[in-house]
Amino acid sequence: MKIRIALFAVTAMWLGCASMALAQQPEQGVPGQLTINIDTQKISEPVSKYEHGMFIEHIRTLIYRSLWSGMLDDRKFYFPITSKEPEAPAAEQSGPFRRLALRKWRPIGPDDVVVMDKDHPFVGEQSPRIQLNPSTAHGIRQSGLALLKGKKYVGRIYLRGTPGTKVKVSLIWGEGPAERQTVSIANLSNTYKKFPLSFTAKADANTGTFEITGTGSGDFYIGTVSLMPADNVQGFRPEVIAALRQLHSGFWRLPGGNFLSDWNWYDSVGDPDKRPPMFDNAWNAMQTNDVGMDEFMTLCKLLGVDPYITVNAGFGDAHSAADEVEYMNGSVNTRLGAERARNGHPEPYHVKFWDIGNEPYGTWQLGRTDLKYYVLKHNEFAKAMRQVDPSITILASGAMPDEMTIEGMTHAMHLDNLQAQFGSDADWTGGLLAHCWGNFDGITEHWYSRAGYRFDITHATAPAPRPGVEPGYVPAEETLLEWARHPSNRVHLKAEEWKEYQDRFPAMISKKIFLSIDEYSYSGAPPNLKSALAYGMVFNEMLRHTDFLKMSAYTMGVSTLDLNATNAVLNTTGLLFKMYGDHFGAGSLPVAVTGNSPQPAPKYPVGGDQPRTNAGSPTYPIDVVAALSADRKYLKVAIVNATESAQSLTLNVTGVRLGGPATLWQMTAKDLDAANRVGEKPQVEVKETSLRDATQTLSAAPISVNIYQFPIAQ
Repeated sequence: MKIRIALFAVTAMWLGCASMALAQQPEQGVPGQLTINIDTQKISEPVSKYEHGMFIEHIRTLIYRSLWSGMLDDRKFYFPITSKEPEAPAAEQSGPFRRLALRKWRPIGPDDVVVMDKDHPFVGEQSPRIQLNPSTAHGIRQSGLALLKGKKYVGRIYLRGTPGTKVKVSLIWGEGPAERQTVSIANLSNTYKKFPLSFTAKADANTGTFEITGTGSGDFYIGTVSLMPADNVQGFRPEVIAALRQLHSGFWRLPGGNFLSDWNWYDSVGDPDKRPPMFDNAWNAMQTNDVGMDEFMTLCKLLGVDPYITVNAGFGDAHSAADEVEYMNGSVNTRLGAERARNGHPEPYHVKFWDIGNEPYGTWQLGRTDLKYYVLKHNEFAKAMRQVDPSITILASGAMPDEMTIEGMTHAMHLDNLQAQFGSDADWTGGLLAHCWGNFDGITEHWYSRAGYRFDITHATAPAPRPGVEPGYVPAEETLLEWARHPSNRVHLKAEEWKEYQDRFPAMISKKIFLSIDEYSYSGAPPNLKSALAYGMVFNEMLRHTDFLKMSAYTMGVSTLDLNATNAVLNTTGLLFKMYGDHFGAGSLPVAVTGNSPQPAPKYPVGGDQPRTNAGSPTYPIDVVAALSADRKYLKVAIVNATESAQSLTLNVTGVRLGGPATLWQMTAKDLDAANRVGEKPQVEVKETSLRDATQTLSAAPISVNIYQFPIAQ
């Protein structure tokens, strides 16, 4: 995931930024009555289980704030402990990273009573040593914890120190002496020992505090400390797991993103308390290293999804990638399979999907090489990994000319001169096809559309319009419908380019080389009804290309939620994903849709983020996709109406006879800004209605996503 892009993805999840103003609909002649023709005899490839996937990476504290139940930051003491406020990087002082900043440990007593022991640290490079006083408590504290009345919290702490030292560990929810619970520990020795912790909060608190203090002579050392709600599910937040399970995701891609290129997977397994914290040079942040490979597999099991692993092809090498395959998939008779068993996981994980590298074409990636060298690296990785497990499915990290153009890797217009670009550094995917054939089963692509901006090749060398937006983007004057279509145009553009590659490499079809869009997002679009309209059109466009588009992963998986430290609900994006997952899941059979109102021609020149033809069905101004259910008992019709007017449609179906009654699931709200937030009544809901007469005329309410289900008469 690109560094600049993450600003938008994280903002959408945490801040729910203000929505854009609604523009007037375009004045364009459309038929007096729209007609939808559905031919159920023209069936596309079934929807893959992996069409509805999710992506996440370690961006600062993103995983630890959203998925993981751990409540204490820097629990392994990577940073020095001082009362002075360190100068935070500019990115942490404002903007989306403000809510991802780490809470700090502070001394209790003068600063000099806390010294970082670098000679015999418990884990990492240092551990705090607390100098004692017989009558005055010295120690450390961390504030800013969210506590719930009556909730139990459990944890552990590793301590050593001068015999006779008395240590108190307290959870505090108020100012008074009675507004705390304390665990006393007295039997310290010169070697680290683990002590259990258990507390029950007696009141709600948004700024709870965790304290570790001691009295006596000499000193005591803190190795590491952990605190979680007692109802955690194998370390993960139960309310988050419950919400995410509703999405019917086929897989999660993890780990991945920029973080990956500087990550050493060897350090991510084994006892979490003994794993060293690491500094992530991609995001300039410390990682506690608690959520590693085994925890990722636990997460996938809890969510009921398949894992999709990306290996480090930045600073990593083929040997480490092959070792990672052995750790995950090897039997207990292999060296690393045996290590996995010793770590408590004797059964192999049988991970099928393996992606080599993350955005290796980008200058933002650590360890980047030019294409002519990267293809050698990819081939070396693939051969080493398949030698360990020949059954795995390998994906190559591609970038079609649209991505290369937008990200400044080339300033060429791509579709009209792809032939001239082919084989050059302007065509990363083409280079993989030309030089890595036989060493991949699928190719990955990423796309991020910018809400409120369009790419203009004539501005590609101009300064960026604002932080977080690449050079070449200019403000876009868009109607609501154009704004909603914008991200689906990127999917349509990928399809146009894929067809170009299939023409050049016909064996792609016979070998069933597939496309995985394993990162995508409408960056800067807040999670409200307006965004849901756009993502509905994205899903419709992906469902039109099931012959080769087999996988997709939304950035970020937790961006489908509105959450705080203690609760989580599906936001409008999550609600939309659930809606499509419920009705267009694995095995659904897309069928041909035609109509009497073609989509308008593009208003901007082809190139960058603009395809040759606009996305959407020939039913302008609405977008329609249809599919038979996997058992062929139902016909499903999805209609996205990104206009302010109700739309009436005449339905013609051939190939089957529809029965009744039909069912309508409709997602809409009073306005485009409607959103779902924790602790508030939902503003956007999916309402189910039974319809007796809906086999000839359909309706779509203004600003709505509609899914009709018709029983098929047997």
